Amino acid sequence: MSTTDNQTTQPIRKGSFLQENNKSLLFIAGAVVLLIGVYFWYQNVYLKNRAEEAASKMFRAEQYVGVDSLSAKALKGEGGYPGLEKIAEEYDNTKSANLANLYLGGIYLRKGEYKQAIESLSKYSATGSPVADPLALGLLGDAYSELKDYKQAVTYYKKAADKASKFTSPMFLKKLGLVNENLKDFKGAVDAYTKIKTQYPESQEAQLVNAYIARAQQQVK
Repeated sequence: MSTTDNQTTQPIRKGSFLQENNKSLLFIAGAVVLLIGVYFWYQNVYLKNRAEEAASKMFRAEQYVGVDSLSAKALKGEGGYPGLEKIAEEYDNTKSANLANLYLGGIYLRKGEYKQAIESLSKYSATGSPVADPLALGLLGDAYSELKDYKQAVTYYKKAADKASKFTSPMFLKKLGLVNENLKDFKGAVDAYTKIKTQYPESQEAQLVNAYIARAQQQVK
């Protein structure tokens, strides 16, 4: 009988793969366990510590956010306290960095640095907040409006109005109407203004909205 015949007639041993690759499989299993351990450490220790550290450094910058004369300190920091720019960059993936991007967008917008405002606001991740989330969208609308990119502004004002509360939605709808007028979309403007009148009749924006509706309606063809 030839060698070839011996090879073809030799029965395959059950479990031979496991026996022959036992060390490799143990190595792979060990690596998986290690990776799982690293993942849980990263999520529950590293990120948690970074979040707490960022939050502890955030409060001084927040004190300066609403004061125009202190905006430079809010951005760059003061003494041993980092500014919003550093917090947003060094503590990414934390709630503090996310909020810092929202603050940065507002400050850049006030300073007339509209592209920087868009860059920061675009990094903000929605949190489910009925205040912060629509504010971020509305500020993006403002920045695009200042850059005369009215189509983008319409997109963000619509989103802001949909997410906002009854207290701020009329403001975004009014801005939406004005931007639509700039785009010569007078029907869209009428729709936005009319929504203020019908859905938010008690709002401040509703008090003068009839004049806006009339002006836009005259242009509808």
